[in-house]
Amino acid sequence: MGEGLLVAVALGWGAVAGALLPRAAYRFSVPPDEAWRDRCPRGHPIRGWIGRAWCGECEDLGPGVPLLVTVTALLCAALAAVTGPRPELAVWLLITPVGVLLAVVDLRVRRLPDPLTLPLAAATPALLGVAALAPGHAGYWASALLGALGLGGFYFLLFLINPGGLGFGDVKVAVGAGAVLGWYGWWPVLLGTFAAFACGAVYGGVRAVVRKTGRKTVIPFGPFLLAGAYAGLLLGAAG
Repeated sequence: MGEGLLVAVALGWGAVAGALLPRAAYRFSVPPDEAWRDRCPRGHPIRGWIGRAWCGECEDLGPGVPLLVTVTALLCAALAAVTGPRPELAVWLLITPVGVLLAVVDLRVRRLPDPLTLPLAAATPALLGVAALAPGHAGYWASALLGALGLGGFYFLLFLINPGGLGFGDVKVAVGAGAVLGWYGWWPVLLGTFAAFACGAVYGGVRAVVRKTGRKTVIPFGPFLLAGAYAGLLLGAAG
């Protein structure tokens, strides 16, 4: 498959996957310890987990379809352009929509749902293990496992030190992110971790200036963890 066609396929995949996310984003976007939404604000039932976030009688309730379609499609296309026709690209394309969904939910309600984080943490190393068996891969499964343990352990330590500033959901996301980054070695792990904290610091600083919030204001860190992992993955795949 030519590079242009590969990118086009990834773009189409991302667009389709992004269009399926809004309903799940709406249903998962509830405060901690609350059950997932099964009704709209007017009490109409909402069934299923994929597709538009609407109940059939109300307007759209969740994040807009065009936004999620555009973001997911562009992320997938960029990964295809950098990774090329390697077996691990299939893994990146499968987990990217999950990462987008997690980022949206965390931004809305500061929550990283277990039904997303736990499968992501378990499936990512397993899928990379399958990719390692295919010819033409450019990474190492052993380093992916070490990356998962290392980054997950690092975030767990941060959680123990400051549980009010970092949620345990971030720890679970870090396991999957560590596997992704570790696939290409330790430099992507370090770069992805640095990028995550740098983005979080910039966001916190800008928010403090614009909204005049205090230093102790807690911000959702999941989107920055995921963005850092994405940046590190691009650099690792390009290298």
